Amino acid sequence: MNQDYAKYTPDEQAVWELLFTRQMAQLPGRASQAYMDGIVATGFPNKRIPDFEKDLNPRLLPLTGWRVVAVPGLIGNREFFELMADRQFPATTWVRSRDQLDYLPEPDMFHDTFGHVPVLTNQSFCDFLASLSRLALSHVDNEEAIEMIARLYWYTVEFGLIRERDASGNSHLRIYGGGILSSPGETVYALESDVPRRMDYDVATLLQTPYIIDHFQEQYFVIDSYEQLYESVPAIETTLEELLAEKA
Repeated sequence: MNQDYAKYTPDEQAVWELLFTRQMAQLPGRASQAYMDGIVATGFPNKRIPDFEKDLNPRLLPLTGWRVVAVPGLIGNREFFELMADRQFPATTWVRSRDQLDYLPEPDMFHDTFGHVPVLTNQSFCDFLASLSRLALSHVDNEEAIEMIARLYWYTVEFGLIRERDASGNSHLRIYGGGILSSPGETVYALESDVPRRMDYDVATLLQTPYIIDHFQEQYFVIDSYEQLYESVPAIETTLEELLAEKA
């Protein structure tokens, strides 16, 4: 499907500007540097909804070979992972209403693009996504396997944290998960609240940790680098096979 940019109303454009401005006030010092650099590299417009084909893809494609493609909403596992394995990131085209600024039950375009696309400028992260998607496709008809992969995806791509060093060499927790980056409340909660646990990235633990969708997370997993994510794919495959064998 196409984005059909002309359909967006002035109010939807105003909602985008409000969401963008509000969240960009939160993210410096909290978002991963790769994300902040990606906002600039992809040329995200702040006062209007981004046009996938005119704004984002011409900048994203030369950087990592990825592109954003329009989808009608939530799509099936096979279609989702086929797109990602082909380095196409699916993004819905509808924008939340004003009464949904802080919460909505399913992802809209602000979450899909603002939350995720800037990190698609990082090659190691992109290679991780494509490799994980190819692994998922090899198990796409196995519900248990897909559920375990969904858990790992959730705690990395959607709600992942990363340790990064500043210019002085000091280590800080930063956000790279799109579900946090597009949420003003969880942006602060994920890093500053005493409530959630923050644990080191561990493949076996992630594959076996259920996630929640209707309130802030009870735990976050922290990577040391995007290279660590990509390099963990063989361990994901091996551990997944071991866990499935145990359940057989």
